[in-house]
Amino acid sequence: MQVKKGDKVKVHYHGKLTTGETFDSSEGRDPLEFEVGSGMVIKGFDDGVTGMAVGEKKTVNIPVEEAYGPQNPEMLIDMPKDRFPEDMQLEVGMPLVMSDPSGQQFQVVVVEIKEDSVTLDGNHPLAGKDLIFDLELVSIEGGSPLIITP
Repeated sequence: MQVKKGDKVKVHYHGKLTTGETFDSSEGRDPLEFEVGSGMVIKGFDDGVTGMAVGEKKTVNIPVEEAYGPQNPEMLIDMPKDRFPEDMQLEVGMPLVMSDPSGQQFQVVVVEIKEDSVTLDGNHPLAGKDLIFDLELVSIEGGSPLIITP
């Protein structure tokens, strides 16, 4: 049986950047469980497991367009320094949480500290990056087995 759209699968994975740096892994945890084609994972990951059989291992290279997309320059926000608490020690690379006008929270990262303002990046941390995943298919649930009768 091979993975197809609509199947629920369990996958062990090791995610790396093209530099070889690991950004996430299921090692030491339960495998990732999701429904193929439902939008629960990035397109390249969905496409990568499609067609795999239980126990199969493979490496998939996922281009930016099938991962988290390119960096969006509109997600760079210049925030006046006086909008931050006085006692906050800002550092480049520091993650912060912001709220949009509707109260929805999202993570930003400090990318530059200027004299009167701080530049925050609201892009996904993996936006603009090609990704590499080592995959191992643990199980497939769903899909109807082919029944042949005389």
